Amino acid sequence: MKLNRVLKVVPALSLLICNVAQANEGMWQPHQLEDISSKLKQAGLKLDPADMANLNQFPMNAIISLGGCTASFLSDQGLVVTNHHCAYGSIQYNSSEENNLIEKGFVAPQKDAELPAAPGSRVYVTESLTNVTDKITGSIDASVAGEAFYNKIENNQKKLVAECETSQDYRCEVYSYHGGAEYFLIKQLAIRDVRLVYAPSASIGKFGGDTDNWMWPRHTGDWAFYRAYVNKDGKPADYSKDNVPFEPDAFLKVNASGVAKDDYVMVLGYPGRTNRYRTALEVENQFTWVYPTAKQYREQYIDVIKQNAPAGSDARIKYESTLAGLANYAKNYGSMIQSYNQGDMLARKQNELEALQAWITSSDARKAKYGEALEDLNTLLEGGYEHQQRDLIMSYMARTNMMSVAKRLYRLAHEKAKPDAERKQGYQERDMNRFSQGMKRVNRRYDPTVDKAVLAHFIEHYTSFPDSQRNTTFDAFFGLDNGYDASAVKAQLDSMHSQTELDNEAVRLAWMDKPVEAFKASDDPYIQFAVSQYDYDKALEKQEDKLSGELLRARPAFMEAMIAFKRSKGEPVYADANGSLRITYGNVKGYSPQDGLEAKPFTTLEGMLAKYVEGDDEFDLPQKVRTAIANQQYGDYVNPQLGSVPVNYLSTVDITGGNSGSPTLNAKGEFVGLVFDTVYEAIIADWDYDPKVNRAIHTSVPFMLWTMKHIDGADNILDEMTIVEK
Repeated sequence: MKLNRVLKVVPALSLLICNVAQANEGMWQPHQLEDISSKLKQAGLKLDPADMANLNQFPMNAIISLGGCTASFLSDQGLVVTNHHCAYGSIQYNSSEENNLIEKGFVAPQKDAELPAAPGSRVYVTESLTNVTDKITGSIDASVAGEAFYNKIENNQKKLVAECETSQDYRCEVYSYHGGAEYFLIKQLAIRDVRLVYAPSASIGKFGGDTDNWMWPRHTGDWAFYRAYVNKDGKPADYSKDNVPFEPDAFLKVNASGVAKDDYVMVLGYPGRTNRYRTALEVENQFTWVYPTAKQYREQYIDVIKQNAPAGSDARIKYESTLAGLANYAKNYGSMIQSYNQGDMLARKQNELEALQAWITSSDARKAKYGEALEDLNTLLEGGYEHQQRDLIMSYMARTNMMSVAKRLYRLAHEKAKPDAERKQGYQERDMNRFSQGMKRVNRRYDPTVDKAVLAHFIEHYTSFPDSQRNTTFDAFFGLDNGYDASAVKAQLDSMHSQTELDNEAVRLAWMDKPVEAFKASDDPYIQFAVSQYDYDKALEKQEDKLSGELLRARPAFMEAMIAFKRSKGEPVYADANGSLRITYGNVKGYSPQDGLEAKPFTTLEGMLAKYVEGDDEFDLPQKVRTAIANQQYGDYVNPQLGSVPVNYLSTVDITGGNSGSPTLNAKGEFVGLVFDTVYEAIIADWDYDPKVNRAIHTSVPFMLWTMKHIDGADNILDEMTIVEK
């Protein structure tokens, strides 16, 4: 059922109006499209940029968020397309050893055969973006600092969110831009009955596995379909067989021809995080310590899981999504480190900051306004790095299930004792449905043998740290203050996992309503652990809030100086990605990854078959696919210039994590693919944009349609979409 929605966009502060970016750099907010309209037209856009800036008009009203990934509507019956890896948790959730949908894929022949997505899955339809900077920071006295300033910001955010969320049908968030120089309130319709419609087998959806991840040439069919359902009144509702497909205001037409070399393309989506305005101090710390250490931890985490969960076992199925995420970013960090070590980013960043400081000091007015901005920011940052060794390894331990479940439940008990408006974000009444869904998902991603093996591994590593990097309450609980005894730690973890009842869904849900006193009286070992750690964790949180408050003063001051400096030189000024709706544009184009090599912009089915290795989990292909390629059974989806079906293609669009699942549109706004990756050389673009190697990887529409028609028999889905034929 269709919901009538009133959408609005309030323009940003004039300070932040952008200059035109060089090449195709930039992840632009909707209101900025008119400012770069000449560049969009020059690149090939046929639509009116002014119309595109309006969220209640096509194509923006067909673009949706899944909360971490992007998606789009492809029919008037709530059909949603996204990446296979974005739907992986739902595919895993519906899989078992006996019915492994990851391995064999899934096609619902009709709507009543569609499967519920993983608990907590949502389709978010953005309805409005409103500049609320004055309401967040405008009323805070200049004398307020540190933790008090942080709390003021948080309270103002919570107030706006509470006013915005008139029912559980809406999800509202306040997003900060330029480190806190601007704030926007974003209101989204939250559809909570989401169902899995179609996912190709892993041999298509994950073809190439970790080996091809971030690499070119690529041959991955990274797509899957959901459907959004609402009640008969057209409003979001919990799952029910009586619910009906959501009718969006707009959906994308599918262009069966796909794209050609040099074609204009644009990606509309919700990119996660970029860091292009960071200081040299931040760059050096991230690339010389954080990324190398985190890469090591992720690789160790992967090894422990694989050692304790054999391939094909129920335990391995439960951890497949975890493994994919760990491997994805381990490889990402490897590329970051390699590009940093081979390049001169740090030197260029240092030179830029020196030039900024020279520009500031060359004017008395600028010196008075910005003179201490960089120094103040760096002083705060240095203090924040003091315990990063401890904090990072504790964050990896917190990825284990029982430990994180116990801590979250005990924190909830404390927060529930407060009035709702005073609770920490994440523990308010608005968060309870999401919280409970998280508790329901635990068992689908938990195995006790794996959980305690991961903990044992990281505890042993942690004990090598100096005292200054240790958590005294953690040491006391595990008896580490008198030295490390591997057998004693193993015995304690064995006992904790065998005695805890938090591995039972009903028990976890029941604990959501129990008071603090019940936790303190409990004999559940993981509850006891959470109680023992609470005071220490709260003290750390207060320190972090104080630092965050100080940074929320210092970062905007630095960014105001940087923006003014860049504008004085005619350089691009766009906000770093922060999970909010952005548009990036470019053209279909290859690149040269190194001297003497030229990468073409398309791959084909023949290239996919050439990679086939029988029995290889990463490069296996079903007989049906191999036969169809060998016999060139391409139907209507062959590209005459390529003499085959294009599988993946490259473009110059500027993307990052969170863009996964974003639709790729042509100059007319037609669906021509899904962006799902960048090339290995461009991963560092989160920090340092280079137009020579910045390339995004897209799955082509002809490959999607060919697979659906000739391999998976998804004719019902093909019939539902509006396909623009050649």
